[in-house]
Formats: sequence, structure tokens, C-alpha cells
Amino acid sequence: MKLFLSLVFAVLAFCNTSVAQTAADLVKNVKAKMDRVNDYVATGKMKTDVVFIKAPVANIKSYFKKPNRFKIKRDGGISLLPKGGISVNVSSLLLTGDYTAIDAGQTNLNGVVVKIIKLLPLSENSDVVLTTMYIDEKNLLIRKASTTTKENGTYDMEMQFGKYAEWGLPDKVVFSFNTKDYKLPKGITLEYDDGTKKPELPKNKKGRVEISYSSYIINKGVSDDLLK
Repeated sequence: MKLFLSLVFAVLAFCNTSVAQTAADLVKNVKAKMDRVNDYVATGKMKTDVVFIKAPVANIKSYFKKPNRFKIKRDGGISLLPKGGISVNVSSLLLTGDYTAIDAGQTNLNGVVVKIIKLLPLSENSDVVLTTMYIDEKNLLIRKASTTTKENGTYDMEMQFGKYAEWGLPDKVVFSFNTKDYKLPKGITLEYDDGTKKPELPKNKKGRVEISYSSYIINKGVSDDLLK
């Protein structure tokens, strides 16, 4: 009987280790794909929808440079941009390898079978408590991510891919959050054309930022001045 129990525990331990390694390998492969992008300039449009604000669609350009420099510049209008370590830049999700990856099964997301991977930060000082990724294993693409933080509540990103899928870059990003969980200015900042910052957003309301990219210029260099 003791021998039988020992064998059972050994098999369970092996299975758990295998699952953890599989999850870690999948995340590693996704990161390797995204790491091929050293920098980019993306052109697109951004729609902001936060409670009483129905801002017009704005023309934008996004600038990215490794490892974590990211900037959105718009032509004008109202824009609700995430701050405090939160970014609509997908690569920021895998910036550090200081986490444990756990396989949480799979599901169907918009007709695509995805693996559910939970990332638990190892550092006690991390603002991120948990990140859940929905990964298209076949194409090594993060289709959706939900991140819970200590300071800024929980926010979600959903990505759609097309022309630039081979680089792991989305054609569309939808960033959503609950305004009650955000603290200004660390969480999000409401900025108008004159650069002024308005009072805190109403509580218990949903916020949404939708960015549709029409083109990327990849690995052609990005000036540091554009990231200021």
C-alpha cells in the first residue's frame, strides 16, 4: 500500500511539474516572438469612451522602443491614457521573467481555442497581483489578458490580429477598466487639449479605450525625442 501511494504521489508530482513547464515554455515562446520587435511606429485611430465622455475618434501614432518605452501621441481631442506601469502595449505584459506560469486549462475565445495561463509574480514588491493570459498556442499570440494590481484594480486587454500577426503586433487593442479602482494621477489621467487635468472620474463606472492600427513601421529605429 505504501509503495502504491508513493507511486501515486510521484506521478502527481511529475504531472504538476510537466504542466508548469509547459505553461512556462509557452509563455517563453510567445515572448521570443515578440522580442523580435526592437522598435516600431504605428499609425492608427483611438476611440475613448468613459462614462459621460464621448470623445471623437482621434488620429494617433504609437512609438515603442525596447525594453519598455512606449508613447501614444494624438492629433487632438480628449484622451484617456493608462499610466503607472499599465500599458496598452502588449509587450509590457511579459517585460519581466520574474513570475511563475500556471496552466489553467483552455477555452474558446471568439472562435479561437486558447490556453489559459496565469502568471504569479515572485516579487512581493510587484504592483501586479495576477495576470491571466489567453494565448493562441498555434500562432503564439496573446488574444486577451486580464491583470489585477494592488493600486489600480483590474483591467483587461483584448487583441485582434491581422497583417502584423507574425510580429505579435495587434491590428486592434481594446483596453477596459472600472474607474472606481483607479487613483489619479497614478492610475489614469484625463487630459484635454490645453493640457489641464480634470477631477477624478466618477466611481463604479466602466472605461474603455479602443485603438485600431492601420500600419506599423517595424525595426527601423525610433528617436528618443519621440518617446518624451
